Amino acid sequence: MKFKRTIIITGGAGFIGSHVVRLFVNKYPDYKIINLDKLTYAGNLANLSDIENKPNYQFVKMDICNFQEIYELIKTQHADGIIHLAAESHVDRSIKDPFTFAQTNVMGTLSMLQAAKLYWESLPEKYEGKLFYHISTDEVYGALEMTHPNGVTPPFTTKASSQSKHMAYGTAFFTETGKYQPHSPYSASKASSDHFVRSFHDTYGMPVIVTNCSNNYGPYQFPEKLIPLFINNIVHRKPLPVYGKGENVRDWLYVVDHARAIDLIFHKGVIAETYNIGGFNEWKNIDLIKVLINTVDSILGRRPGEDMDLITYVTDRAGHDMRYAIDSTKLQRELGWEPSLQFEEGIEETVKWYLDNQAWMDNVTSGDYQNYYKEMYETK
Repeated sequence: MKFKRTIIITGGAGFIGSHVVRLFVNKYPDYKIINLDKLTYAGNLANLSDIENKPNYQFVKMDICNFQEIYELIKTQHADGIIHLAAESHVDRSIKDPFTFAQTNVMGTLSMLQAAKLYWESLPEKYEGKLFYHISTDEVYGALEMTHPNGVTPPFTTKASSQSKHMAYGTAFFTETGKYQPHSPYSASKASSDHFVRSFHDTYGMPVIVTNCSNNYGPYQFPEKLIPLFINNIVHRKPLPVYGKGENVRDWLYVVDHARAIDLIFHKGVIAETYNIGGFNEWKNIDLIKVLINTVDSILGRRPGEDMDLITYVTDRAGHDMRYAIDSTKLQRELGWEPSLQFEEGIEETVKWYLDNQAWMDNVTSGDYQNYYKEMYETK
């Protein structure tokens, strides 16, 4: 079968990546979608068991840092689009092991860029119809002040209730022109990769787009992250370790809405532009945790707030930024994107998914998932 396009999605077995792969495979049967993933601890092919036999889907086990293999793949598959999600992304791990984050997030991105550059420049049409789309994080911007630390929404008018919640803790937001001020090895490595991507456009004319997104939540998230970890702990009545006083604020976005934004930007975004993707949805960690407890308790038929005593305050993380908040106005204004779910709806769907998919959670927390398809995709 001859495909209209061939797109490589790196990190496609991970949390966000698997949702992007699923969306593209199902929505574009005339595209060949290649899921490139090293299958580190955060990669899980069980995330994509529902599409693994689709005729326009192919999985390739490969390390983005292996330049020669990446180049051969791009060349032999005649890839004209790359959606680059592969990254080490857990801040706590970056504090303990910054070298791995620099290797994967910086050198791995450079490997992908150089391989795409060499192949695309060898073609008669060169960069025409090509795109390198790099997915980054809001953490590259540093931290925002909490001008309303108690969550008091100032008086203003807006048609979107989600936006009013978004301004509960301050009126300053991360914008596409904001100054980079990364505070952790993770955010520093992502900031560096962003700069390399933009430099390939400025130096070589490569068509690139960069997006910076807020915290994602939803199905298939690796349970080292707050929401799936705490859902599982509440179910099993294990302690809920909260950094400091739990007053750090994050802007949360349902992962399916992020995948929708990536699809839209990949097809309609302007080359060399940056787009911020956020949920207009700020929550203090401690308030989010209480919502999780109430939601899980309600679904399981427990007494409301029965598991509040699971909250355990622990020493704050080094360099813990106080507040992140994305301004997605540009994306809304220019491309018409907006989140589809209110946070309460998304959280309820997310909790129900994890409760209904306990086998998936058990498979991940036990470590058994790391053997999934191991023999089939073992590197020779």
